[in-house]
Amino acid sequence: MTINKTLILNTDSYKLSQYKQDPPGLTNRFSYIESRGGLWEQVVFFGLQMYLKENLSRPFTQDDIDFTELLVKPHGLPFNREGLEYILKEHGGHPPLRIKAAPEGLVIPTKNVLVTVENTDRKCGWLTSYVEPPLLRSVWYPTTVATNSYESKRIILDYLIKTGDPSLIEFKLVDFGSRGVSSFESSGIGGLAHLVNFQATDNLTALLYGREYYNIGIAGYSIPASEHSIACSYMAIAHKNAIILSNDSKNELAYIRQMLKFLDEYPMVAIVGDAYDIYNFAELMGSIKEEIIEKTEGGKFVVLRPDSGNPPEVVTRCLQILDKHFGSTVNDKGFKVLNRVRVIQGDGITQDTIDRILYRAMNAGYSADNITFGQGGKLLQGVDRDTQKFAMKCSSIEVDDVQYDVFKAPITDKGKESKKGRITLYKNDDGFFTDLEGRTDCTEVLETVYENGRILKEYTFDEVRQNAAI
Repeated sequence: MTINKTLILNTDSYKLSQYKQDPPGLTNRFSYIESRGGLWEQVVFFGLQMYLKENLSRPFTQDDIDFTELLVKPHGLPFNREGLEYILKEHGGHPPLRIKAAPEGLVIPTKNVLVTVENTDRKCGWLTSYVEPPLLRSVWYPTTVATNSYESKRIILDYLIKTGDPSLIEFKLVDFGSRGVSSFESSGIGGLAHLVNFQATDNLTALLYGREYYNIGIAGYSIPASEHSIACSYMAIAHKNAIILSNDSKNELAYIRQMLKFLDEYPMVAIVGDAYDIYNFAELMGSIKEEIIEKTEGGKFVVLRPDSGNPPEVVTRCLQILDKHFGSTVNDKGFKVLNRVRVIQGDGITQDTIDRILYRAMNAGYSADNITFGQGGKLLQGVDRDTQKFAMKCSSIEVDDVQYDVFKAPITDKGKESKKGRITLYKNDDGFFTDLEGRTDCTEVLETVYENGRILKEYTFDEVRQNAAI
């Protein structure tokens, strides 16, 4: 079965009855999206363009209307055939909406308006709220992932500034999260959100989304790398189903040598080493030091990947073992940078563990240059709409040509108070702030990105990255 993905089905069920609930004479509804606070004090606005291109810029048809009615009525809800057929006749199936939004990639303090939406046809006041579910979803998820990635970047960059080379930052956090998300779409959307801040990824889907929605050829890069099925296969063959002792290195050298062949063609190779004894594995690498030196001539690296244990402890000890064998140089900031080898930690990565790993390594005398991170589910799936308290709320309506401010102020939760009036985002010398439309003493930040089926403003991925640059 092919799923009908028409935009008129891209809503919540309860929205279908709201055209019968609006105040009589409603001609305009104006709503906005904001992060009301949350884990971080600012957000990296990103992702709306994907929704505009994929859904809102595609008109619905009479067949779509007929199909929707067949689904909705048995579902137990009324159906606004008249309203949809009016849009089909007068607007060619394009939603008569105006959407204004902040530039994508911009870092904006929470509790500020990021997007506004309103109907442009006086007969379609019901439409603004109808698109709330997909519009809010198109903003909160990629924005929250981009913010999550951005906050990790701030931590890593701080340590690079203190102990090493800040120019390495773009490749210091790798997206390992594709297998840890709920869908192909989540992998693409979330993976691309991470690439706003970094250029390292193992998420191939993110590259597809970058090409499709932001016109970038290759948004991120990877290197050849092994996994436990490879590492353990060599040991299984060597021992022929006999018991493998944790300190028995039989045939692990063959595995390492097989991986080193990639350096004939590629600048780096990552080798997982904790299948049995990560510390013994690091010692084994040292035992073939001359082979590794020969393979890494010209600035190439072998990257050791621990994948279990206590991350700060394991990473630091691996650095010390590798240092013992391969040596290091002391940079101009007084910290050691290993020769020929590096470490990537891809297990248990959060902003807290990133900080603790880099802090412990720094205290042991090692530069952050030596360490890269891979993050999986916590990067793309460890967020939800409440992480940054995202909401879309109506703040103004017009009824019989009279404008009314609309807001909520629940006495049980001041954090859910909403803004009132036709608001927008401004910037002055003090930063960003939200206020009513019409101010001339500052610069309005929101731009009209969509109107009546047409995308009026499109961002390249390079522009997004420039906006998000630290």
